[in-house]
Amino acid sequence: MTRLTRQTLPDKGQKVVKRNKDLPTCAVDKFLTLPSLEFFCTEASKKSFAANMFHLRVTLRVCSRWSSRCYSNGAADKFPAIKTPLLPPNFMAGRSAFITGGGTGLGRGITEVLSALGATVVISSRKLDVLEKTAAEITQCTGNKVHAVACDVRDPEAIARVADQCVELCGGLPSMIVNNAAGNFISPTERLSSNAWRTIVDIVLNGTAYVTLEFGKRLIAAKQGASVVSITTTYAQSGSGFVVPSAAAKSGVEAITKSLAVEWGRYGLRFNAIAPGPIETKGAFSRLDPTGQFRESMLDSLPVGRLGEVEEHANLAAYLLSDYASWINGAIINFDGGQLPSNAGMFNELKRVTPEQWDMMEKMIKSTKGS
Repeated sequence: MTRLTRQTLPDKGQKVVKRNKDLPTCAVDKFLTLPSLEFFCTEASKKSFAANMFHLRVTLRVCSRWSSRCYSNGAADKFPAIKTPLLPPNFMAGRSAFITGGGTGLGRGITEVLSALGATVVISSRKLDVLEKTAAEITQCTGNKVHAVACDVRDPEAIARVADQCVELCGGLPSMIVNNAAGNFISPTERLSSNAWRTIVDIVLNGTAYVTLEFGKRLIAAKQGASVVSITTTYAQSGSGFVVPSAAAKSGVEAITKSLAVEWGRYGLRFNAIAPGPIETKGAFSRLDPTGQFRESMLDSLPVGRLGEVEEHANLAAYLLSDYASWINGAIINFDGGQLPSNAGMFNELKRVTPEQWDMMEKMIKSTKGS
């Protein structure tokens, strides 16, 4: 049997497997040298389809190390990102929104769209200087005043004060609430301290709960309806190593979303969540991909062939917050270019197999006898 050994990254068309010189050479019958994948088989293995599939899987594993450079589905051009607002101009005029983590990244993107649509927006985070800069820039761009209010979502009393400020600044409670504040970083779980765990869970899970409870109770008392959108992640559903506190906390946020969609729907409150896949923002990528080496490899897991854009995410959030989505309640919407099902499918790596290789395997399958 030929043993596979890893080499340095090959140029296009070169073999990505080689024979161990200490082993017999007679086993190798042929290589099918193709631009992005090397598939090989032996005379003996041709007698067994299972053996050939094993060889294919091993070869694919070798290729997957360089997946983004070995394989590209070329789909990105077919799925362009439309970055202009989805909803009609001034559609949010007369409405107000409260957005946690609204100064940067995805939160800023949502703020920009809602303000452009005419809404009065209050943004919060712990860093007032960042908030004020963002608020000033968006206000100048849209002509609608964006208000910056410092708040640590881990502090229920601070959230109560912010709710009072929202009423003062907007003339009433907001009809749109976005739970976007988050904390995350990659780490082997065995290296986490209890403080690191508590910090992430306090921001993501408890912060979302505190904001939802404070504003929800006030909205119920005022008999005022509202739409609440929480930002989670696709690995809240699948789980993921190396971000365990975030996975656990985001799963909790999704449970809150679905539970309150049922319980508080009678009060005119809708709850939905967006679970984004890879969208490049400075804050998130600096903590989750500090070396930059995983960015390109992520593209291979995306059937649409590209990363998501902040503006696309903001349009989805604006739609869910709007009355156009009044019959959407308790939904967790995966916004990931198909990454979650792509990673989940046992045989999805077969996308690398060429038509020529399929022809050969089809013959093997048809010639296989027995169970």
